Amino acid sequence: MRLGVVDIGIIIGYLILTVMIGFILTKKASKGLNSYFLADKGLPYWILGVSNASGMFDITGTMWLVYITFVYGLKSIFIPWLWPVFNQIFLMVFLAKWMRRSNVMTGAEWINTRFGHGRGAVLSHLSVVVFALVSVIGFIAYDFAGVGKFAAMFLPWQFSADPVANGNWYAIGLMLLTSVYVVAGGMYSVVITELLQFVVMTVSCVGVGIVAIMRTSPDAVAAAVPEGWKNVLFGWHLNLDWSNLIQSVNTKIAEDGYSLFTIFFMMVLFKGILVSLAGPAPNYDMQRVLATKDPKEASKMSWFVSLCLFPTRYLMITGITLMGLVFFSPQLNAMGTGIDFEKVLPYVLGNFVPVGLLGLVLAGLLAAFMSTFAATVNAAPAYVVNDIYKRYINPKASHRKLIGMSYAVSFAFVVIGIFFGLHARDINQVTQWIVSALWGGYTAANILKWYWWRFNGYGYFWGMATGIVAALLLSKFPGLYLWVYPEIVPNLYALYSFPVILVLSTAGCVLGTFLTKPEDDAILMRFYKQVRPWGFWKPIHDKVVKADPKFISDANFKRDAFNVAVGIVWQTCLILIPVYLVIRSAAPFFEAVAVLVITSLILKKTWWNKLTD
Repeated sequence: MRLGVVDIGIIIGYLILTVMIGFILTKKASKGLNSYFLADKGLPYWILGVSNASGMFDITGTMWLVYITFVYGLKSIFIPWLWPVFNQIFLMVFLAKWMRRSNVMTGAEWINTRFGHGRGAVLSHLSVVVFALVSVIGFIAYDFAGVGKFAAMFLPWQFSADPVANGNWYAIGLMLLTSVYVVAGGMYSVVITELLQFVVMTVSCVGVGIVAIMRTSPDAVAAAVPEGWKNVLFGWHLNLDWSNLIQSVNTKIAEDGYSLFTIFFMMVLFKGILVSLAGPAPNYDMQRVLATKDPKEASKMSWFVSLCLFPTRYLMITGITLMGLVFFSPQLNAMGTGIDFEKVLPYVLGNFVPVGLLGLVLAGLLAAFMSTFAATVNAAPAYVVNDIYKRYINPKASHRKLIGMSYAVSFAFVVIGIFFGLHARDINQVTQWIVSALWGGYTAANILKWYWWRFNGYGYFWGMATGIVAALLLSKFPGLYLWVYPEIVPNLYALYSFPVILVLSTAGCVLGTFLTKPEDDAILMRFYKQVRPWGFWKPIHDKVVKADPKFISDANFKRDAFNVAVGIVWQTCLILIPVYLVIRSAAPFFEAVAVLVITSLILKKTWWNKLTD
């Protein structure tokens, strides 16, 4: 792709500016670990919400979303429930405030709030650290897989005649550059640069959406898609037949395993609810919750993430998809069985986005990569330095030494993540492993820790240990085949490995719990009184009330369940509105707006007005 001087200038200027911000904030971030990892818990919820939304807007995910929107049409809005995207609704309704009440620095440190400081708690603590670090490596590999392919297609400099090797060099360079400003400025630099990145990405998304509306027509789109593509509803089967348009798309649908769409939908809904009930994994999402001023702001922050992320992002995704359908379908059809949907995005941007806006869009997509990668890198040293080194090795270490170790740990994890990224086949492979296999190992133990009083530290440890091992073996982590051959263990399709991993992990939880004694009442009573969760806590609730008759819990399962259901509909409308706008479906657009207004009014009355600290 040929970039204009203006485009290259915008990209280089943006990269220089983000690095400068990191170094400017170095002094402010180096006051201590609380400053470095949580920005002193002094940032308002809307800034953290924008930061979190920016961290979720990544190149790799954008390329994947363009692919699924191209192939599955409006039904594709349900496929990201694999993550699940609606976990932000569970956070905003009740989980974020529960988490923030712990007043800790990391997800691993939170374990002490629940299980105390005995041997079971120590083992649980270590299992969370291991999971967090494995997930960090997985996300770095995920980022690597996307940004390398993206950069090789767009940026003009050639380091190798091999496109794959050229992309790898770009990915390594961009990751190291991003690491510099993250390591220098910690959470402060991550949040401030993500505000800048979000502004750039928003302008880019609006620009691409406008270009798509101007360059395509409803008739041209209708001629490029099969019947049912614009229908968000579905039956038992997907019922999208691409035979007369791009035959190999039918093969991709069969390979993805989504043909029986109702079964797929029920599985992702079942998995999504369980994963959401478990709470966020110990990564950048959890760090933003812990960095808020108080529990009420933690809930508002999670609400603001959905409000910022989905409308703007889907303007770009839908715009790129429509232009790809109308103008790039013949080239895709000519690829036959070797069809590569990841080429849609570069083709559209290279041929239809004007000079100046193209530089801004590319800077925005690089910003998306940098924000996601930065947030991931910032999470890693918190677990190694705070939860291992400071806790077990050198409790009296100086702030200067701890910050120095954080620098070293960040770079070490970047190198490890790059190694695994080099061995990943494609974006979809890493995506499926993270959202299905890895989360399958996390879910059981982290549901039980919130909602069941009898669950103890040993149960948590054995549930997590079983889940992590099963996730690594039953659905191969990209690059692990270097040591574990497929003949040794079955290699399940990632989504369908989730129930198997969940069952094994649950067995580890239950056996570990009942073969050991319960946690002390004092620990459980302190946790229940501080966090105030709902669930199977009646024996502990009665003891707390007996000790403190004035205690009143604000837990309300029925109201929270209602608000979650309304919130998922509200969030889905935030996705549908920009999609309907770009494809120019007037009646569905106004219907989605009406439902958004109604659900917003309901949430104002039943959730926002009921928020407490």
